Amino acid sequence: MKKYIAEFFGTMIFILMGCCAAVYHYYDVNTASVFGSAIAFGLAVVTMVYTIGGVSGCHINPAITLGAWITKRITRKDAIMYMIAQVLGTIVGMALLWLAIYNTAGLNTYQEGVSVIGILIAEIIITFAFIPGILASTYVGKLYGFIIGFGWGILCLLGLDYIGTSVNPALSIGTTLFQGVYNQLGFFTLGTYLGGGLATFVWVIIDDCYCEDNCEK
Repeated sequence: MKKYIAEFFGTMIFILMGCCAAVYHYYDVNTASVFGSAIAFGLAVVTMVYTIGGVSGCHINPAITLGAWITKRITRKDAIMYMIAQVLGTIVGMALLWLAIYNTAGLNTYQEGVSVIGILIAEIIITFAFIPGILASTYVGKLYGFIIGFGWGILCLLGLDYIGTSVNPALSIGTTLFQGVYNQLGFFTLGTYLGGGLATFVWVIIDDCYCEDNCEK
């Protein structure tokens, strides 16, 4: 039960820390605000990794949980409970953010001219690029939190101003509930799951090749 509670609170705090900066980015769109939002999300990830990583592994993202389940790092029961805790944590975090700011517009929205198919493709690519770094953290020791946070921040820089950069199905669900833009939900969520699943299968191949020469038998 501690693992699920940790995922709930970890996701909630991640949402509060990262999305608060993203909301202000919406009202003052410039290079500095995009950079600031990316830094906020990255540092939020780093903070949570070193806060709850020892309890639950700090997934705070159903796409990461999917990868962990595919690679048999967690059980199916834990995967389901993690995802439920993450979605609930996102909803509570978004509710608190909404109460504090009264307007969560601009989260996970895309610029005019970007089609929903473009969103789907972009989320697949971005999530595909993010997940292997999470799975590879096994090999980097105590610095894994900074590597994960740095990776998240870079991806935010790449896509935040164009598609919102979800890379997190729970984040997509939570923001949709408070924005009412339900036409986007399926594309953001499907894209992150597809990207995460594809990246995991690719990582399994890479990891097996790596372990043939480097892992203890």
